[in-house]
Amino acid sequence: MSNNIMSRRIWVALAVVPFVGACDWMTDFKQQPSVGPWQNFSTDSAAGRGFRGQPANSVNTHGAQVAGFTISYAGLPGTIDSFTVVKNPTTADAKSIANGHTYYAINCAVCHGDVGDGNGTLKQLNPMYGFAPSLMTDQAKNRSDGYLFGMIRNGRGLMPPYNRIEEMDRWDVVNYLRGLQGKLSAPVATGPVGLPGETGDKLPGATAVGPTVPAKYTKSTIMPTPIGEKKKEGHP
Repeated sequence: MSNNIMSRRIWVALAVVPFVGACDWMTDFKQQPSVGPWQNFSTDSAAGRGFRGQPANSVNTHGAQVAGFTISYAGLPGTIDSFTVVKNPTTADAKSIANGHTYYAINCAVCHGDVGDGNGTLKQLNPMYGFAPSLMTDQAKNRSDGYLFGMIRNGRGLMPPYNRIEEMDRWDVVNYLRGLQGKLSAPVATGPVGLPGETGDKLPGATAVGPTVPAKYTKSTIMPTPIGEKKKEGHP
């Protein structure tokens, strides 16, 4: 075969490759309409038909009842108002109230006071810091659980967001606040639940979803014992 014929065939093959690639006939599951986490729907996704919502009673893959693409994290009045329709999924039982008390005492009481009257430690230290409103007003009592949840999640004005409180624990705080407001069948305990530095049942432990969860294995359990060497006493 002459060099000219070989050269022609090579050039023809190279010319055909872009057209074959453009057809994308070798498709796989990577090439399909989809909407990823934190992406907004557009007419370009799913052929303009929208994307399927989550089945009833399913667990959100984002780990949140209200994802950021549903209601943003902006600390704006209109955004907080959007939480009004969000339903509280947590029953205000003794376990929820106790957990809510713990988180309230650690995060909220310093400004809003142990009993929610706005007379927190900051105000007692300096009246100039008394900017936190009372949670015992009729306006606060008439807010929906979802609205209160949104205030904890997003913050607003001088109140910062408290996303360090995980989502289900935030609902416990809402339930505890309802107890402070006298909206439950029985009064709730008030005051500190522990001192700084205390651990155990008094204060929350490590987060269940963050990267600070203690390692399952220690070095002594994953490092093999050298051949001919006995394990030291107290080591596995």
